[in-house]
Amino acid sequence: MIRSRKGTTIEIISTDAEGRMTLADALDYAAEFKPQAVVDLATLTGSCVIALGENVAAGYFCNDEPLAQKVDEASRASAEKLWRLPLYPEYREKIQTNYADVKNTGGRYGGVGTSAVFLQEFTSYPWAHWDIAGMAQDGIGASALSPLGHPPYSIRGGTGFGVRALVSLARNW
Repeated sequence: MIRSRKGTTIEIISTDAEGRMTLADALDYAAEFKPQAVVDLATLTGSCVIALGENVAAGYFCNDEPLAQKVDEASRASAEKLWRLPLYPEYREKIQTNYADVKNTGGRYGGVGTSAVFLQEFTSYPWAHWDIAGMAQDGIGASALSPLGHPPYSIRGGTGFGVRALVSLARNW
């Protein structure tokens, strides 16, 4: 059991879910700056890779419709595929616990959704979370992937996925 920066008590179910713990405090800290919106990018869950595939698309969650429209526009303009996933209330039920305000994981099923609603607990502003786990690394390299539609600058290793979409989002804010 730990207490977050916000004061929320969190039951630690999985120590492998450490990324969301760090991000939760960062999202709470961001509120001090009274942002118009916050977009976070993280290689948060393997379940997003399972849902959307490796090197196909990143999933994103958003608690604000105007921001979601801007993210969709940035995705199209940058050719970086982002697919919106739902913040269903049932995901929140999966992180309820009798021992704390929330637990840090909802179990095996729906992990990408439960991780997003966990993060949403720490936001008080328009927010989008991009789970880029399936897009952050390219293990094959451009020579093999270019005929399949990957950009010619794609190389083996870190892809920098999300940078072009973030730039597009900022330019069109």
